[in-house]
Amino acid sequence: MVQTNAIPSGATASPAWAERRLEILRRAAEVFRERGFQGAGMREIAEGLGLAPGALYYYFPSKTDLLYACQEISLDRLTEGARAIARTDAQAAERLRSLVDHHLEVILDVLGGSAAHLEFGALPPDRRREIVKRRDTYERILRKVIREGAEDGTLRRVDEKTTAMALLGALNWTVVWWRPEGKRTATDLGTSYADLFLRGLAPADAGTGQGRTP
Repeated sequence: MVQTNAIPSGATASPAWAERRLEILRRAAEVFRERGFQGAGMREIAEGLGLAPGALYYYFPSKTDLLYACQEISLDRLTEGARAIARTDAQAAERLRSLVDHHLEVILDVLGGSAAHLEFGALPPDRRREIVKRRDTYERILRKVIREGAEDGTLRRVDEKTTAMALLGALNWTVVWWRPEGKRTATDLGTSYADLFLRGLAPADAGTGQGRTP
């Protein structure tokens, strides 16, 4: 496991420390979105939080640590939620809807519309490999639900890998244009995207009715 930073003694037991760390990640994600990883600066991130740059290094030794942590926390939450959704007794189409909703909630709400995970190529090779492994784990859950949809008849039979990649590409790209202060919430987008993809994946005899795909 790659460590993002050295945790001060006793800090892992402190909710306040963990919440402050997440607050820093939200601010970092905002700067990464506005300026890109290369254009973002630790001083700018610290100033936005009312911190001296030295205080920021207490939580994250470098900008690379911030970028890694943004991706790590997103993927951990995505995977944890996806596993819980995949284990439910709901039909595969409804589980896929829930996965879409959860995905957008995490990448848009938890880190405020972070584009950081699109910048993972800026990570050093060891950390990049770790993120790729986490992404692969998450993708396998999504692909399994798509495959099970063909088996239970709620989704048509498709190439599960291509379909999963198309879905993830569409969902992840929302971080580029979505803004927390805009009119559309992450929940609104989740409903719209789920409707769009589930209609496209509906079995041929499911009809073309409006609203939620059964």
